[in-house]
Amino acid sequence: MAYPMLESAIGSIYFLDGRIISSDSTDAKALLIPTDEVTYYETLRVKCGVPLFFEDHLARLKKSVAGIEAFDVDLDSIKDRSFEFINSFDPEFDGSLRVVLTKSHLLIHACEANIPDKKLFEEGINTLTLKWERVAPNIKVFRGDYKTAVAKRFSESNAYGHPYELILTDNEGRLYEGSKSNLFVIKDGVVYSAPDEKILLGITRNRVMRALEKSGAELKIGMFTLEQILEDKDAAMFVSSTPFDILPVKYIDGYELKFENNALLRSIQQSYQRIADDYIAAAKR
Repeated sequence: MAYPMLESAIGSIYFLDGRIISSDSTDAKALLIPTDEVTYYETLRVKCGVPLFFEDHLARLKKSVAGIEAFDVDLDSIKDRSFEFINSFDPEFDGSLRVVLTKSHLLIHACEANIPDKKLFEEGINTLTLKWERVAPNIKVFRGDYKTAVAKRFSESNAYGHPYELILTDNEGRLYEGSKSNLFVIKDGVVYSAPDEKILLGITRNRVMRALEKSGAELKIGMFTLEQILEDKDAAMFVSSTPFDILPVKYIDGYELKFENNALLRSIQQSYQRIADDYIAAAKR
């Protein structure tokens, strides 16, 4: 399905094919026209002008291309152009950056960011489930049918309002991933994640793994239905992603999870934040 290169852009400038362009230019408007080229992308969380875990994002971008078209991807050039754009846009930018690549074009722009309010890290988020089996989850290309299904479900609500995130279920009803995040379940002091082949191996997820180690948590591969999770009154869930960091799940399909006193979840959150802070500090040196 044809899809535009430009999506949810903010700001007055973009970077396109080696130059900065105005957001109201003819070139910029052309980016809103659906293209038949396969469009690859990475969305990065930028804090204090530093794209978090940039190297991992670029490596995944190259892997996505290799999975479909296998054209040459100059990662050093993309990194340099990204910093060039940030310095022109806002050297202390705090938000989201999107790197979009086709066989013919490179586009870099700031984009709308679903960055959680601080209270959500303490109070947790409202979620709804969506039955959807991902196809090749680790090849990040625009997929119109998936985006349409997700948008429709986000437009729905429950007693706690519209969902902040959707939790995907497979054909057997097992929860395995967020619509734009990785999912973790804590049961009996153990952290569970779906098998690698079912999920997008998120960049933030890699750091969550390190945070689990620092917290002394045990990670196992496993998936549960919502009913199985609700049977355990002490079970907790959290999602991780580039904009989310680590967010506890408070409500899922209207059911409440009691995570507030889960010391392991809080320890994982704190360990992850230290990892992100250290990355930013190192980049600023």
